[in-house]
Amino acid sequence: MTTQALPHGDSAGTFLGHPKGLFVLFFAEMWERFSYYGMRALLIFYLTKHWLFSDGESGIIYGAYTALVYIMPVIGGYLADKYIGQRKAVLFGAVLLTLGHFFMAFEGEPAFGHDNNPMLYVFWFALALIIVGSGFLKANISVIVGQLYPRTDIRRDPAYTIFYMGINIGAAAGSLLCGYIGETYGWAYGFGLAGIGMLAGLIVFIWGTPLLLGRGEPPKPLAKSTEWGMYAAGFGMVGVSWLAIQYQDVVGYVLGGFGGALVLYVLFTAVAKLPSEERDRIFAAMFLILTSIVFWALFEQAGSSLNLFTDRHVDRGGVPASVFQSINAIYIILLAPVFAILWQLLGQRGLEPSAPLKFGLGVVQVGLGFLVLVWGSQAVGPEIAVPVVFIFLIYLLHTTGELCLSPVGLSAMNRLAPAHMASLIMGVWFFASALGNFAAGKIAQATGGDGLTEEAGRQVVIDVYNTVGMYAVGIGIAVMVVSPLIKKLMHLDTLTDDDEHIEGEAEAGFEAGEAGFSKS
Repeated sequence: MTTQALPHGDSAGTFLGHPKGLFVLFFAEMWERFSYYGMRALLIFYLTKHWLFSDGESGIIYGAYTALVYIMPVIGGYLADKYIGQRKAVLFGAVLLTLGHFFMAFEGEPAFGHDNNPMLYVFWFALALIIVGSGFLKANISVIVGQLYPRTDIRRDPAYTIFYMGINIGAAAGSLLCGYIGETYGWAYGFGLAGIGMLAGLIVFIWGTPLLLGRGEPPKPLAKSTEWGMYAAGFGMVGVSWLAIQYQDVVGYVLGGFGGALVLYVLFTAVAKLPSEERDRIFAAMFLILTSIVFWALFEQAGSSLNLFTDRHVDRGGVPASVFQSINAIYIILLAPVFAILWQLLGQRGLEPSAPLKFGLGVVQVGLGFLVLVWGSQAVGPEIAVPVVFIFLIYLLHTTGELCLSPVGLSAMNRLAPAHMASLIMGVWFFASALGNFAAGKIAQATGGDGLTEEAGRQVVIDVYNTVGMYAVGIGIAVMVVSPLIKKLMHLDTLTDDDEHIEGEAEAGFEAGEAGFSKS
């Protein structure tokens, strides 16, 4: 069954002018993000306070986990495109996620630590289920949104805006509620609430499947043996993830080795087989991809070292630190429309910054965010808690930096990649996000102050933040300086339209690193 033979998305009726299937996907994804970000807000505290890992160990575990979450959609998207279709992939991913959040609620004896504790293996299993479940669900649900509309339907962009507002509502609510309940009443309650949210998302998706009107079905008739083989492969990936999350350094070597090989393959293909202008565009895309690694390595401190800093050294007025994880999602909801309008107005006047210049601005802002926090800490002195306003400021600068880079990055990948390499280039983009997240774990590891006094531990974090902030500002300025050259390599004046595009282009940037990448 192909999408061309399916009824129009409006044939089941509309709500607010959009197919009802859009709102099925809206609520399913909203609850999934509720569960994911609710769990993530608590994870670094669960590692340090319950399992009693050191700050450094916790940072690298967190980094490996988020890196695997970002790389798994490459596999989940490929299997959906090639074999089982997006709908079955989303359903399978939702089941794995529900199980993963369920197992997160089994915590064992409080503060028993991780030495010789068999419940730790249940924890690793829970993380592995969430990693693979996210890979199957996140790679595919935004693709179904696009399939509800004809390519020329002017409602596509507004539909993705609606969909991704749901994502950020879920992310904000999950961080607020799960974080508060988990830190106030107990880990199992916070993780349990996240699990209930994921179960709600699964129920919504199953209930609303008829409203999807056959979207996201397999590309060709699917034999039961093939379908169950894909599910078996998914559980095999859970096993691999279960091992990988326990040996975090191996994750780094694999990501680095495979990512390096992928970059070399792309460059070799570009040099050997592409015309000169398309080759230049690939070089420009690779430059942007490498720059993004720097950005994500710093931006993703939010859930690890910055979360711990907020808990230990900030005057929060009694508010649990994990609740502050909601700030980025709230800023995105408020600022994403502003940036969209800003770029459009500047573009109409011929003043819109180029994609490389926006990337440089994004990296500068993420660095400035850390420097503002460093200044705030130094201004009050080592014995006084940092005013909470500086946490709001660092998230503000990081969010504005994200909006200069994340949506621009996906759009640039789509424009610069030849049609036959679109999915490959998007795979490299996801690998960059994964590498950035793993590098974030290494930076968080460097901020660990185990065995030090509170003041000394705070100074360690401030020193690291000052260093990475200065480097980021310098790198961002360098990117801005060379941006005219990179723009020249993009050959924008000779770009032509074609029918091939990446599903999810319109919605990019409404969540960190978020994008669909499969072609319809």
